[in-house]
Amino acid sequence: MDYLKERCKAVVYSIPENDWDRLIDLIISKEKIFVYGSGRSGLIGQLFSVRMVQMGLNVYFVGDMTTPIIGEKDLTILISNTGQTTSVVQTAEIARRIGSHVVSLTASPSSKLAAVSNTAIVFKIRKDDMDSELAPLGTIFEDTVLFFFDCIVPDLMKKLNVTEEDMRRKHAIWV
Repeated sequence: MDYLKERCKAVVYSIPENDWDRLIDLIISKEKIFVYGSGRSGLIGQLFSVRMVQMGLNVYFVGDMTTPIIGEKDLTILISNTGQTTSVVQTAEIARRIGSHVVSLTASPSSKLAAVSNTAIVFKIRKDDMDSELAPLGTIFEDTVLFFFDCIVPDLMKKLNVTEEDMRRKHAIWV
């Protein structure tokens, strides 16, 4: 447990503050926000999408049947540890060609995904942590991305003037 906790903490602290601020500003300034990742990265993206919807933002997960077409006034957030996942890279290429601002979250700064993105937020994960027995198959990347997104939520709430009570009213299980 300490291993995972310490590695994720180190990665989050390695992300430059201007990357945090840039993503928050982009989220607030764009008409619609599209999120996509494959596998567990996609699940992390869906979790963040739910929070943004609860804050009243227009958010869609790429691939859902009700997702509209990405436009030039929109933001596309893509998540891939390796930055090589074909569906994620193709989504980046299409979104960028349309004119959407593409932000990628990846652990590979020299990846195809980072190269086709307008903004690449790089999670600096040690090579020996990539497939550790204590954190297999990208666990540190996925956990760190989730933590990064959850750290952004309070700043977004403040800038959007949204309270927890406001978010509760938009909660899927309204109680």
